[in-house]
Amino acid sequence: MMVLASEEQARDWIGDAFAPAVRQWGQLERFAAMLVEENDRQNLIAASTIPSLWVRHIADSAQLLCLDRASDGLWVDLGSGPGLPGLVIAILSERPLLLVESRKRRCDFLRAVTDTLDLRYVEVAEAPLERIETRPAATISARAFAPLDRLIALSTRFSTESTRWLLPKGRNAVKELALLPQPWQRMFHVEQSRTDATSRILVGEGRIGAEQRGKR
Repeated sequence: MMVLASEEQARDWIGDAFAPAVRQWGQLERFAAMLVEENDRQNLIAASTIPSLWVRHIADSAQLLCLDRASDGLWVDLGSGPGLPGLVIAILSERPLLLVESRKRRCDFLRAVTDTLDLRYVEVAEAPLERIETRPAATISARAFAPLDRLIALSTRFSTESTRWLLPKGRNAVKELALLPQPWQRMFHVEQSRTDATSRILVGEGRIGAEQRGKR
């Protein structure tokens, strides 16, 4: 797999992988611009990543959609922050998205983007995950939400037997996976990130129930 190394490569890859319509390209461009503009007011992304925004944030988010092309139900994005990966997924897939974020200023930004881009199928849930009403998720993602064991413990009530878990975990993915109880480990496999040669994505399927939460 070629690791994307430039903004041009990132844009070309998005074009080849998803064939966005003109409207979708415009939404991605506008979202990227709003993200950079808002970053002057609140720390949404590291300033050092802005010159490589399409690699580090847009393509990095979009790659998750390649791992879940078969689903079309509700996608729940935990700790959505500035909408990464949730808003990128919403633009490219037009699937119903639930963006879970507890920080008010970030939720204000998420709502501003969804309003500006007319993303009517995106819902922003401004509350800790523990206070969000349970609903079945076809896909659960979390880019920077919590350590893996806590992430699963908090979100398993949203999962079903067919739920797809897409969890970018950077360089520590294999290490975090190894610390889980065996039944949890068997649900996941590891995928290489397209945007960082040292990063990995944990991909799982199924429901983690109470009977699986015991010690190894």
